[in-house]
Amino acid sequence: MSNEATDRTSSTPHAQLYRMVMEKHLCPFGLKTKALLERNGYEVEDHWLTSRDDVDAFKQEHDVRTTPQVFIEGRRIGGYTELRRYLGKRVKGSDETSYQPVIAIFATAFVMALAVSWAVFDTVFTGRMLEWFIAISMTLLGVQKLQDVEQFSTMFLNYDLLAQREVRYAYVYPFAETLAGVLMIAGSLIWLAAPVALFIGAIGAASVFKAVYIDKRELKCACVGGGSNVPLGFLSLTENIMMVAMGLWMPLRIWFG
Repeated sequence: MSNEATDRTSSTPHAQLYRMVMEKHLCPFGLKTKALLERNGYEVEDHWLTSRDDVDAFKQEHDVRTTPQVFIEGRRIGGYTELRRYLGKRVKGSDETSYQPVIAIFATAFVMALAVSWAVFDTVFTGRMLEWFIAISMTLLGVQKLQDVEQFSTMFLNYDLLAQREVRYAYVYPFAETLAGVLMIAGSLIWLAAPVALFIGAIGAASVFKAVYIDKRELKCACVGGGSNVPLGFLSLTENIMMVAMGLWMPLRIWFG
């Protein structure tokens, strides 16, 4: 069953890897495990499990439930996650909170705003760039929520004051945020976009402030969708304050601009 094998040397650590390589299924964790071993200096004896019978026989022989499986110096290490632990790599917990999704969205929105500013004005740092940054952030955050409105609404109802009184608001919110963001990117129908952003931003800011800073509740934020592990707190409040700022600024710029 071994399709690849490398010569063992006394100076190079050696590992055996058993992974599924079938005609209609190439195990992604098997590929990641092989790459991780090689990056860490291991010569990999790569055993392919090319049929369901091979997989079942291997699981039964070694009393394991999943593949891939790694063996180092005759000791079974386990799959990809166990290998990361063995090598001293960080392993993210299933319930671990993280700001990474929000940071990724804001960073992407900022770069996109710079790109739009360059395309329109031939320079990156303009007043409109800041507007586009907030508007694009709103749109990207709205899209995250729209991926699963049902799951978003469930998490949103944990802390939003208006949604707790009128549940349908939790279903409307993602569409309202996305619509306001798109209109503000275009600089169109600001008479609609600005009140929407101001309304949902003000309620959101009050809800987050009450839940986090008054009630001292530890909740997950629905700002990047219902499946996130982003803690409710400063970044969530920032999102809402940005919408309030845009709701106030955009009409003023148009009226006095």
